[in-house]
Amino acid sequence: MLSLEALSLDSIMLDEAKAYLRLENDEEDAPLGAIILAAIAHAEAFTRQILIRRGASETIGISREWTRLSATPVYQINGANGLPANGAPFALADTHFDIDIDNNGDGHIRILQAGSAGRVEVQYHAGISESWAGLPEAMRLGILRLIGHLHLHRDNGDDAGPPAAVAALLRPWRRMRLS
Repeated sequence: MLSLEALSLDSIMLDEAKAYLRLENDEEDAPLGAIILAAIAHAEAFTRQILIRRGASETIGISREWTRLSATPVYQINGANGLPANGAPFALADTHFDIDIDNNGDGHIRILQAGSAGRVEVQYHAGISESWAGLPEAMRLGILRLIGHLHLHRDNGDDAGPPAAVAALLRPWRRMRLS
């Protein structure tokens, strides 16, 4: 099971969205913040990648075979905790597991010695960019277009969905998986 840290809204995201929407006051900041985070979540689901780097933890089964981590692109694998059926979790020594991050940013782990653990919780960081400002310009524009659409249609029950330009701008970063 994958658990991602919540994405926090930063002032650069908010300012850029307000400029794109031509909003000059602060009275809509709270609902706009929710729209921004929803648009980023939508873009992450569409691209199948974490956009803005944040922490993740994932519980996996014990295996000497390589197990691929769910979130991508992985930036850093921080460690692993053994989860026994009874008793407290414990840190696995670095010599008890191997890690790998391949050229595509996919993270992999294999457990060499699990001790009393029946499962392992892996902690890592994943994301394309450290911040909103570091995302590719076309990707940011696609998200801004989606924010504009969601903002315009926020109370509209007959919304036909995001414009095709959003998908076109995000498609170069979409990762397909065969498995």
